[in-house]
Amino acid sequence: MSFDIDHWQARFDELRAANHVPGAALAVLTGGVIHELAGGVLHRGTGVEVTTDSLFLAGSVAKPYTATLVMQLVDSGDLELDAPVAGMLPEFATPDRAATEAITVRRLLSHTGGVTNDFLHDGGRGDDCLARYVRAARDVPLDLQPGTALSYGTLGYVVLGRLVEVLTGRTWDQALKERVFEPLGLEHSMTLPEEALRFRVAMGHQGAPGRDPDPAAVWDVMPRAFGPGGRVIVSAGDVARFARMHLEDGLAPGGTRVLSAESAAAMRRPEVESPDNWTFSADAWGLGWALYDLGGVSGFGHDGSAVTQHSYVRAVPEAGFAAVLLANGGGFTGLYQNLFRDLLAELAGARLPAPFAPPAVPPAIDPEPLLGSYRRAGVAITVYRGDDGGPRLRYAFTGDLEDLAPPLDSALVPVSTSTAGSGSGSASRTVFAATGFYGEDMPVVFTTPPGGTPCVYVGMRATPKIS
Repeated sequence: MSFDIDHWQARFDELRAANHVPGAALAVLTGGVIHELAGGVLHRGTGVEVTTDSLFLAGSVAKPYTATLVMQLVDSGDLELDAPVAGMLPEFATPDRAATEAITVRRLLSHTGGVTNDFLHDGGRGDDCLARYVRAARDVPLDLQPGTALSYGTLGYVVLGRLVEVLTGRTWDQALKERVFEPLGLEHSMTLPEEALRFRVAMGHQGAPGRDPDPAAVWDVMPRAFGPGGRVIVSAGDVARFARMHLEDGLAPGGTRVLSAESAAAMRRPEVESPDNWTFSADAWGLGWALYDLGGVSGFGHDGSAVTQHSYVRAVPEAGFAAVLLANGGGFTGLYQNLFRDLLAELAGARLPAPFAPPAVPPAIDPEPLLGSYRRAGVAITVYRGDDGGPRLRYAFTGDLEDLAPPLDSALVPVSTSTAGSGSGSASRTVFAATGFYGEDMPVVFTTPPGGTPCVYVGMRATPKIS
């Protein structure tokens, strides 16, 4: 289907303004051609306009890039997916020696390694930052036993980035540039702030919902060591070119092979089902990519957040389609949902899932078995009965993270309960909505992984119950 760029630019501008997004960039791959659009301003204080070559912080969209580097090493025979990470990276460990030996490359790629998710250690600005981060993480307890459940996070990808460094003899930043950016001709993709200064770069914005936000106080809050799991600085068009390589089973334009067809397919093959289908809209996870059921049509992609900037990638292999949205604040969720709903329906024959929301008439769910304390490194969650007798959730950062944000307290509205699997592999899933959580209704999922500990998922991160 042809791409009417005037129609989509008008729709993009309309939705961006309606959702108070200061600036955004959009790239759409359809019919073998990448179309790039831009609108708004990079910074409301300066009024500099967004152009198609502008750069945004894309947050966790970095993870599929790191996964691509890892799978290249699998292709070359330097790495085995089911090999214990500690055998190749002696500086990696956890306080549980037996569990450490069960953490494989595959499990880190698919977020099933059990490692904690909110370890914010700053490894410094030097080229040894990943090594310092991995060594510091040795004393942080596991959240879950390896292989028992998906729990999304960044620490595992920092470990994978360090593994890339050891096996290539290059920093993660250099390896990504030489092994992915350059072969794909991605001239507006980088990892370091000093590299971005040559280009037009978006500033994040923050503010109350329903109004134009103000420029954030800080451009990027993440230490350099978070790069493999949380920082690529990119244009929307370059992300679409990266996605196109994956749609082409590892081939770059001109026939250069960046990744084997087998590894590209493995990254899109389900490794683990997602207990939370709303936070990232994902139904399952592969080796790096989030996987989606788009109205009966299979897709892959990833979301990213750099606190004040946000990114979305959706690709549909059977339609040769990909869409990339980068935004610098405001009502980015509304922009994404409305714009991608239309793009997927009209250009890919696919359907975006309905946004998460509590039902008009909540079902009757007894919260009593779910009440109690849940803990993981850096986070304490308490589920209790409020004054009205209904369940409530208190979410607080602890320890070194205590000053990250004040505790949040929210009512829990019942959404659904179900049982997945059969026999000994069955697991119940009870879903609530935490109302007004960071300005939105947040899915809160209670479940017990097969053979594991009861836990609660908030933000796709599992926190085990301790009492």
